[in-house]
Amino acid sequence: MCHYVVTSIVDDTDAVQVTATSAGPDAVRLDVRVAQGEMGRVIGKRGRVAHAIRTLVRAAGSRDEVDIEVEFVD
Repeated sequence: MCHYVVTSIVDDTDAVQVTATSAGPDAVRLDVRVAQGEMGRVIGKRGRVAHAIRTLVRAAGSRDEVDIEVEFVD
């Protein structure tokens, strides 16, 4: 889901990488990487877009009782 949302925001969809790593027994960390210069679009003004992505992914994870943390990596 996170990959789909981010690719619909950026221009260079081939450069989007979402890596999932385990952060505990019921926790997952998603590292989101985009092309250089696209990070501003993903984060948005005052971080509104990034906050919305995090909220959406956390809500999807809560359905399966999994804590999901989204990190945007340069």
